[in-house]
Amino acid sequence: MKWVTREHAKVDRIACPWLIKNFVDKDAEFLFVPVDKVMQVAKEQNATPFDVPHVELGHHDDECSFDAIVKRYSLDKKDPSLAEVAKIVRGADTSNRTLTPQSEGLLAIAYGFSMNTKDDHDNMNKQFHVYDALHSFCKWRMNHQN
Repeated sequence: MKWVTREHAKVDRIACPWLIKNFVDKDAEFLFVPVDKVMQVAKEQNATPFDVPHVELGHHDDECSFDAIVKRYSLDKKDPSLAEVAKIVRGADTSNRTLTPQSEGLLAIAYGFSMNTKDDHDNMNKQFHVYDALHSFCKWRMNHQN
């Protein structure tokens, strides 16, 4: 399945592909295009748009696109630690930077990768390790909080 979003990804537009590849569609193909082309490419390529205004898998109220994907596919029911990952991503991707202690750090990491990779696919491939580690941390913390 194809998925499409805006180019020049940082937090949510890298976190969402990680989430999709690991929990929704292991064969997913991601297209990063100029903002004004997302809906056109979605239609032409039969791709699911995400992290753009006015789509199901976008920002809603105080939540980001990662939250929308978790909810749409009930991923927190399958893996409760994804709700904690979502909270960290939400803090990094919205104005609520103090939502979690990790959010500000994730934002800094995301910006660093975006400035030091050749394109969005390179950024995504390199940054997926960050989300693997973040997910492992959240799972560990959930299992050791008592």
